[in-house]
Amino acid sequence: QVILVESGGGLVQPGGSLNLSCEASRSVFDMYHIRWYRQAPGKTRDYVAQITPDRRTHVKESVRGRFAISRDNTENMVYLQMNNLNVDDTGVYYCSAVPTSGNGQYWGQGTQVTVSS
Repeated sequence: QVILVESGGGLVQPGGSLNLSCEASRSVFDMYHIRWYRQAPGKTRDYVAQITPDRRTHVKESVRGRFAISRDNTENMVYLQMNNLNVDDTGVYYCSAVPTSGNGQYWGQGTQVTVSS
């Protein structure tokens, strides 16, 4: 089992930045893709970014250039750096671990991001 805990959300003004953190209960980076998703109010949970075991990254096109995903193996941490935030970035951000083979997906509890003036 993998336990994921997100942190770093909060209230920020448009144009501001946040760095979200996802801490894993154990080393998962060799066997799992780590993804960030977000769920805006009244909408579905949508994919945002991914980092693979070999550190390849992918960021959803609509936020590319503003968001970046990274990880720190020594601390079992994955980060989502978000810059130049706008009101459309508001939502609950979830960290997820997806095995590179087989089925299943683990989720964290989410962290709220609110972009408002």
